Amino acid sequence: MWMRTAGASVRVLHHLQSCCTHSGWRPTDGGPRRLCRLMSSSGPPWRLLFFGTDHFAVESLKLLNSSSGILNVHPSLLPRWRGSAPIVHTILHGDTVTGVTIIQIRPHRFDVGPIVNQELHPVPEKCTVEELGAALASKGAHLLIDTLMTLSERMAHKREQGQTGVTFAPKINTSMSFVVWEEQTCDQIDRLYRSIGFRIPLRTIWMGKTVQLLDFVGKCHISLADHRTQPVPGSVSYQKESNTLAVRCKDGWVGFKAVLLRRRLTALDFHNGYLHHTGESRFVSSKTETETHQMKENSMS
Repeated sequence: MWMRTAGASVRVLHHLQSCCTHSGWRPTDGGPRRLCRLMSSSGPPWRLLFFGTDHFAVESLKLLNSSSGILNVHPSLLPRWRGSAPIVHTILHGDTVTGVTIIQIRPHRFDVGPIVNQELHPVPEKCTVEELGAALASKGAHLLIDTLMTLSERMAHKREQGQTGVTFAPKINTSMSFVVWEEQTCDQIDRLYRSIGFRIPLRTIWMGKTVQLLDFVGKCHISLADHRTQPVPGSVSYQKESNTLAVRCKDGWVGFKAVLLRRRLTALDFHNGYLHHTGESRFVSSKTETETHQMKENSMS
C-alpha cells in the first residue's frame, strides 16, 4: 500500500482522477485505465490511499509501513527543501529549477527516504506560489501513476538521498512577512511577496504601529526633488502620477498601492492622512525597531 500525505494531497488527487479519465496520457498500453481498475478493486496488487497527518492515522501508517511500504509525492528536488513549505522556499530563494520527487517513507523522518522517481520542472519567471503549486501537483500526479505502473523496476533502482545540497523548508509564519529595508533588495522583496504575500501580507513598522503593505507593484523608478540627499532604507515617497507609495530598500525602490492601518487606505489616503500630517515619512524594519526598543530599555535601566 502507498499513500500521499498532507499539503497538496487534494490537488494531486484531482490530477490523478484527471489522468484516469483522459486516454491520451502515456504510456499507451492502457496504463491509466488499468491503474484505475487496480486502484478501485478490492484485491491486490495495490490500493492508493490518502491520509492526513493527524494522530488518527498513526496506527494505519504503522501497519502500512510494516506490510507494504509507503510512497510520498514531494514538490521539490529532494534533498533540496525538505519540510512542510518547499514551494514557498523555492520561490523565496529564487530557484530557477525545481521538480517533484517520489520517495519511500521511513519511520519518524518523513523526507529522508530513498528516491524512487524524480522529475525536473523549470520555475516560471515571476510565478506565484499558487501557480507553481498547481503545476507541480499536476506533474506529481502523472509521475505517481508512472511510478506505480513501473513499480518493481523503480523500487529495484531506488537511490539514497545524497548528503550534499540538503536544505530545509520550515513552515511559514508571520515573522517572515516583515520587510527588512536595510538588507533586502527589490528582487528579494518581490520574491517575498510572490511566495507568502498572498497568504500573509507583507508588514513594516510606522511610528511604532504595524502596517500591512498591500497591492505590491514591484520595482519603481522615481525622481526626487532633492538629488543632493540619499534617502535611507525605509524612506517613503508618494508618487502622485501613479498613486503609489514608493519605499526605499537596499538597492532601489519598491511600490505599493495601498496599506492597512486600522483600515485599508489607498496610497493617496495614507499620504494625506498620515505621512503628510505627521511629517514622518519612513517605514522602520521590525528588526531595527526591536533593536531601538532594546536600546531605550537598556538606557533607562
